[in-house]
Amino acid sequence: MNEADFWNDQKRAQKVIKENNQLKRIVDTHTTLHNELEELAVGINELTDTFDNDLNMIIQDEYHDVMKRFEQFEIQVLLSGEYDNHNAILEIHPGAGGTEAMDWAMMLYRMYMRYAEKKGYKITLLDYQDGEEAGMKSCSVLIEGDMAYGYLKAENGIHRLVRISPFDANARRHTSFASVEIMPEFDDDIEIEIDENEIETVTMRSSGAGGQHINKTDSAVRMTHKPTGIVVFCQTQRSQLQNREACLNMLKSKLLQIKIKENEERAAEVRGEVKANEWGSQIRSYVFHPYSMVKDLRTGYETGNTQAVMDGDLDGFIDSYLRSRVEE
Repeated sequence: MNEADFWNDQKRAQKVIKENNQLKRIVDTHTTLHNELEELAVGINELTDTFDNDLNMIIQDEYHDVMKRFEQFEIQVLLSGEYDNHNAILEIHPGAGGTEAMDWAMMLYRMYMRYAEKKGYKITLLDYQDGEEAGMKSCSVLIEGDMAYGYLKAENGIHRLVRISPFDANARRHTSFASVEIMPEFDDDIEIEIDENEIETVTMRSSGAGGQHINKTDSAVRMTHKPTGIVVFCQTQRSQLQNREACLNMLKSKLLQIKIKENEERAAEVRGEVKANEWGSQIRSYVFHPYSMVKDLRTGYETGNTQAVMDGDLDGFIDSYLRSRVEE
């Protein structure tokens, strides 16, 4: 930053400043906590020599305060990845199973919307396809807020539900699957070049029951990236131009996610890891019958309060996942 030509490239300069500020916050917080813990150690030594009840109470209060901030600091460090401070694009698709799976996808959609609302995130619906009888066929949602991708990346994978089906007249137990994909929103700081000749764009009238979600005009846009076969669709923006721009950003975000996956796979090879890559695999089971439990299959974290989870209480699962990613 002290280089004479630092400001010649404004885009690069802003990126460096942003990275510097993020690292500076981590270092400053570490220094503060380190100093406070040393002061606590001095107080504890005084108690050892001469016990004083008032000092003991003060030290206990200070200790609990420091440890609470230390736990927050741990998450701050865990969310220092290259793309963690980006907004997130959430996509949900039901697995095989017709209405049952589409209803499960809808339940997950509600769960994530409630989680985002609790975090104070801004929610923008990019695409929403209703199911024929119930639930939904798919959705794409932009979630904007502090560290949105950093937190939500923990949810990427297959989610499995076991319950008594409300659509089965014989009240039998059913197992349903839905896939959740989380991508960092494309940022202009990231270099992703797409050849226009490699994109096939089709415009059409918005479809599906959709209600207030759908803008019923000829503005819907579907975009196909020929080299990868990636297909993106947007029909909720006011104009065809806005839907096209949203599609292009989603496409770039999907290509960015492929890049992230490839980098993780190369890092795993360097570390000599032999475990299967978790990308797209089953990550969590939600059991409503014959007992109540939600369990993360990657970390072992579980809870019996299924209602709280479906109401967006995901902090325990996300925190345990982030901590499990720390290299020994």
